[in-house]
Amino acid sequence: MYLTETLKRTVEKITGRGKPTDRQARAAVRRRKPKTFRFKDNGLIPNNPDLPVGIYPQAVQLARAKDPAAVLEALFEANQWGESWRNGIYDYVHYHSAIHEVLGIARGRARLRLGGDNGKEVDVTAGDVLLIPAGTGHQCLMESEDFLVVGAYPPAGKYDLCRGSKAEHTKALKSIPKVPRPNSDPVLGKNGPLLKLWHS
Repeated sequence: MYLTETLKRTVEKITGRGKPTDRQARAAVRRRKPKTFRFKDNGLIPNNPDLPVGIYPQAVQLARAKDPAAVLEALFEANQWGESWRNGIYDYVHYHSAIHEVLGIARGRARLRLGGDNGKEVDVTAGDVLLIPAGTGHQCLMESEDFLVVGAYPPAGKYDLCRGSKAEHTKALKSIPKVPRPNSDPVLGKNGPLLKLWHS
């Protein structure tokens, strides 16, 4: 499925066919207040000491979209979150120590664990959007066959993949506080609640 999605995305980028405009993507947004969660460092997964995870439930209407992933990509890009990809979420706990991440659920449903082994389990479904601050552990525990995610990143930061070793943890504690905070909410843009949540 992910190979098909990558091909579809490539065709959309090259031809422009099937790619929603910024206006169309923004029209699919439902203004939602994010649910927030904070997680403590567990010795292997640092989590983020300052920034909460945010989950926008049913923030994007995708039921009628021809290509739901394209809607999320266009929305994130319009709000200055780029380098997007289509795939699933790893089934092992991992985090990014040098960049924040947004995950939009394009299709299907899944149960995720946030914050590492002693974190919180959450159920997500198409239209939900998760804001994952640098250092926050996340993994997929269960997913439907059609589960598809669009991920993207703010302009500042550097992608890395950490799996919870002691050496990574020590390095991450130094890099996480240096990760620049984004200037735009990936769902609601310049006036979105992320700016208050992550800049207060």
